[in-house]
Amino acid sequence: MERQASPRAHNLVELLQLSCRRYADRPLLGTRRGGQWHWLSYREVGQLVDRARAGLARLGVRPGDRVAIIGDNSVEWMVAAYAVYGLEATFVALHMAQTPQEWEFILRDCGARVVIAASDAVHRALQQMRGALPELAHIVHLKSSKMAGSWHALIATGTAPPVPASSPEREVIATFVYTPGTSGIPKGVRLSHGNLMASLDVASAVFTFASDDRSVASLPWAHIFVQLCDLHLMVAKGGSIALNDEPKRLFLNLIEVKPTFLVAVPRIFERVYHAVKNELGGRADFVAEAVHGKRSGAAGADSTRQMLLQTIRDRFGGRLRNAVCGSTSLASEVIDLLESAGISLVEGYGLTEAAAIVTTSTLGQRRRGSVGRVARGVRVALDTTVGGVEGLGEIVVYGPCVMAGYHDRTDDEKRALMPDGGLRTGDLGRFDEDGFLYLGGRVKDQYQLATGTYVAPGPLEDTLKGSPYIANVMIYGDGRPHSVALVMPNAPSIRNWADDHGIKLGDDLATDEAVRQLIAAEIERLGSEFRDFERPRAIAVLGHGFTVANGLLTPTLRIRRHEIVTRHHATLESLYAGTR
Repeated sequence: MERQASPRAHNLVELLQLSCRRYADRPLLGTRRGGQWHWLSYREVGQLVDRARAGLARLGVRPGDRVAIIGDNSVEWMVAAYAVYGLEATFVALHMAQTPQEWEFILRDCGARVVIAASDAVHRALQQMRGALPELAHIVHLKSSKMAGSWHALIATGTAPPVPASSPEREVIATFVYTPGTSGIPKGVRLSHGNLMASLDVASAVFTFASDDRSVASLPWAHIFVQLCDLHLMVAKGGSIALNDEPKRLFLNLIEVKPTFLVAVPRIFERVYHAVKNELGGRADFVAEAVHGKRSGAAGADSTRQMLLQTIRDRFGGRLRNAVCGSTSLASEVIDLLESAGISLVEGYGLTEAAAIVTTSTLGQRRRGSVGRVARGVRVALDTTVGGVEGLGEIVVYGPCVMAGYHDRTDDEKRALMPDGGLRTGDLGRFDEDGFLYLGGRVKDQYQLATGTYVAPGPLEDTLKGSPYIANVMIYGDGRPHSVALVMPNAPSIRNWADDHGIKLGDDLATDEAVRQLIAAEIERLGSEFRDFERPRAIAVLGHGFTVANGLLTPTLRIRRHEIVTRHHATLESLYAGTR
């Protein structure tokens, strides 16, 4: 008897419906309350989605309307998103870290009809800006159960009669994702169900899942890459998701939940690496032995190595098999140690306008410094007529992952989308002979020295951030005779270094000569392969760093170069005055 293929989802609505049928009694979402984890099954989440969809329909939400949420990851966040998809409306997720002014701009720009507020503070801010939002008809309070316009009331109105879910065509817009950019006005990227399903197919091909797979969601689903891997992928595979309640509790929650899958930023993996290294008295040589399996000749060396690798596994709960690193890349020694412990780490390259995934780099398919090979179903070309750095070209992406366009940004859309369907990414790159892609920074971040030579600072900065003592750095030299660097020190690591070496540091690291010398030595060490014109000739250690709160980082943690140059103009001038 011929075996029939399992039905395949064509949109996010069908994705959840199929999984709720296949995995009805499996746990899907876990929340920590009163020191215990409480789980909702696929069936229970599906029922909540049905009720939320009916409740939103009763508020007047129709196909094409925009429904926004301002809140962290939660059961309600997921339920609202899938309920909106089932009405063929568009879901817009805003970051809690954004300012009320940014919320107001985005809500007005997208013309949100309904906004879901996750807290009293957000609800008050929305009430204050309501007069500036002519399309806004309803504000739904997520936490309060006493007011008429609450999430609790919305779910209650959705009990009967039901509102059947639509099955959107692939070109229907599922979400707007607002890219903050390193300068200028945020743009709403229009991503269709087809875009997201195409990238989900890529992610599905990278990982092998089992029935007990579980993740801990600690990064905001408002980021489309995190949303794809940490939410939609887990739903597609029948996995369960524990919602991290507090950032400071992440490692404790990892131990409690024992995930097999984790999406995290580099500092999480680096913290484990440095913690274990410090437990060994800073013995980088032994870490290398653990990675490469070299025996030191001492009795019990192999058993000690196994204990070390088990310690790594235990820090993540003991069951972690697959990990995805978002944001910037990890140092090769961190990757090697994790994979020696049996944790397969996936890195890659993508952008919101390409539904987050363009290339992937996995165990056995990795090159140092590369972001991997082009993903299945995606094509990448390089436009070498753009920019001035030899050997680099602008990355142009083709495939079903390419966005539908920008919301109400015709000029920006024309610049980004080519007549042949290609997406200009604004990123520079190069391929090696085996098809591995290497990034070369942003096209607009290139600067030209007074000598006429072009410099792409992004890759250089990423290299220098490989130092445990450098939290962030910006290299500058536009129109100048040479480059200089502004460095944000990693205070905890530097103070640990000082304690280990018996050095007494003052309260202000920026003015401490020992710190300046340490940073200079790290730049010299890590920049040994830089070309002469790429090396910073002078550095300034900053007392106040680059953060989202002070406007020097975007919510996706990219530095805002123009703003940094403006605010630190006097410091930059002093660096050049001292090196003439």
